[in-house]
Amino acid sequence: MDVIPAVDIKNGKCVRLFQGKMDAETVFSDDPAAMAKRWEDEGAELIHVVDLDGAIEKSPQNLGSIRKIINSVDAHIQVGGGIRNEKTIRMFLEIGVKRVIIGTEAIRNPKLVKDACKEFPGQIVVGIDARNGWVAIEGWTKTTQVKAVDLAIQFEDSGVAAINFTDIHRDGMQTGPNIEETRRLAEAVNIPVVASGGISSIEDIQNLMPLETVGVVGVITGRALYSGSLKLKEAIEVLKKQK
Repeated sequence: MDVIPAVDIKNGKCVRLFQGKMDAETVFSDDPAAMAKRWEDEGAELIHVVDLDGAIEKSPQNLGSIRKIINSVDAHIQVGGGIRNEKTIRMFLEIGVKRVIIGTEAIRNPKLVKDACKEFPGQIVVGIDARNGWVAIEGWTKTTQVKAVDLAIQFEDSGVAAINFTDIHRDGMQTGPNIEETRRLAEAVNIPVVASGGISSIEDIQNLMPLETVGVVGVITGRALYSGSLKLKEAIEVLKKQK
């Protein structure tokens, strides 16, 4: 299981939100690229970058910051937020992003996801963000009537590289991951699943370890790293020992 640090960008700054609320942010750095470099130096092989403004505005808004991250690290970068068409997907991959995360359009336009998987094999991730089991879109501002598990099943055998599953109520709250919802989704599909939301400590990551048997391959963490309650280097070493 991989530990994937998150670098969330709003107005060019590295921030963390509480439960996805754009007006409930904590700014951790004016330099997202420096944060990405720090996580790489501590052992991260993949960094999760989200353009929060892009998610709301429906198109990339922090491209300069993302380019700077790509130029600052050798670690792989996956990017989400405001990716609504093939042109944007291609643009990100051409500037050096390893994987592109499609969230809202996975609901609105599943054909985009399936076509992109054929065009860019192994580079498309579906982001499923859920509130009480229901998928939320548009930067988490709207909750749909689609169950997270049902959406995941739609993309079985489409060539999706992974599903990033976030429990919104736990995001940024450091209350522990939603083990059961994550298990339910992972058991429903053969697509690798990355858990997100609520990580507060090394114990939370260890509690997710048993889910490796049902296809949970990684965990994204943000606030816990920035607050210091989780040490990235330590977490990576612990997971390596338990393999």
